Amino acid sequence: MTVAFVTGAARGIGAATALRLAADGAAIAVADIDENACAATVDAIVGLGSKAVAIGCDVTDEAQVDAAVDRAAAELGSLDILVNNAGVLRDNLLFKMSVDDWDTVMGVHLRGAFLCSRAAQRHMVPQRSGKIVNTSSVSALGNRGQANYAAAKAGIQGLTRTLAMELGPFGINVNAVAPGFIATEMTAATAARMGVSAEDLQAKTAEITPLRRVGRPEDIANVVSFLASDNAAFVTGQTIYVDGGRRL
Repeated sequence: MTVAFVTGAARGIGAATALRLAADGAAIAVADIDENACAATVDAIVGLGSKAVAIGCDVTDEAQVDAAVDRAAAELGSLDILVNNAGVLRDNLLFKMSVDDWDTVMGVHLRGAFLCSRAAQRHMVPQRSGKIVNTSSVSALGNRGQANYAAAKAGIQGLTRTLAMELGPFGINVNAVAPGFIATEMTAATAARMGVSAEDLQAKTAEITPLRRVGRPEDIANVVSFLASDNAAFVTGQTIYVDGGRRL
């Protein structure tokens, strides 16, 4: 059975991705900083008839990442897919942004993807196969109030291309998805900080999106599913924007 390790899988895009990969037939290591928060995702996967294990892991902590990935491989039998999805927001304009705001976002997104990828390749290289899918964002192209997030997400794209070069000879594909506006708890929190309702922010965003709607977590999960499948066997080093045409 194919085994996938998905970070930030307790909710939102991560949970939707874990469920989609389980529906594809994979066993899932549901990883999040709070192991207890993974219970709902694990239960949903088990309900689909697949196998899942909840794993608490701070992706910025080297020892925790190594232990979590090794545990997943040991308990589920292998490690074939890594989805680096864990993320946080600390939005602010540059003159208001603290060093902690910068370090936290860079740590979770970029350091986390690096640590998880490095740990996963130790299992993938000997078996000469594997799929790594990183989560970037349309904010990688720049977004006011997100200097930290934009820099981290642009870094993810550079990391993706570089790992594709390094790991390709071992049969490992490395790609990224770059979501646009997705209706999640994270974007609802953004709306709250802006002083508007989540519904109003979604409606305004839909108006300026060519497909005239905002994204759903399943929209991202579907693309991750493709990139993690044999159908994408000759695709590597790519970033696919999944944004309803917002940044055209």
